[in-house]
Amino acid sequence: MIETIRNRIVEIVEQACAADTNIFGYDIWTHHILPVVQNAKQLAPRFNADLEIVELAALLHDYASIKDKALYADHHIHGPIEAEKLLKRFGYPEEKTEAVKDAIATHRASVTVEHRSAEGECLANADALSHIEQTPSLLYLAYVHHGMGIDDGKTWVKAKLQRSWQKLREDVQDLVRDKYEAALKTL
Repeated sequence: MIETIRNRIVEIVEQACAADTNIFGYDIWTHHILPVVQNAKQLAPRFNADLEIVELAALLHDYASIKDKALYADHHIHGPIEAEKLLKRFGYPEEKTEAVKDAIATHRASVTVEHRSAEGECLANADALSHIEQTPSLLYLAYVHHGMGIDDGKTWVKAKLQRSWQKLREDVQDLVRDKYEAALKTL
């Protein structure tokens, strides 16, 4: 059952990424969503997090803003609602749905929240890690999506990287310290 649900969620999120209405473009699928999923799966044992919950939350963590640009600013609030709709449609257990929703609600670096679960902390770290590992996607957001000039874009990307770095647990920071320092040096 879980494999079928996961596969349907993959299809739905990838289709949303490919839609003309997605303001981030299809590349958010390959340069953010999939890296967050991969990071979450690799980090789950470090956090003693439930791999199934973490994977579903990673797939859905930005779905609300991909689906509807009006939800971007508060996608950590709308994301759990969208996740619940999908998971309920596929008959996913309510207790596990709540865990997925909680992880999504607490994943953002720009919003100060307390992680209430290992899964939430794992997802937040996986998301932040992807920002550091996928710095070109942040440059794209700044210069193409937001239409920033060179200096404003550099400042925005640097601040995003610094917020992401602060969100990482110390042992996760150790995994990407070289990439983080190289990105800051480049900026």
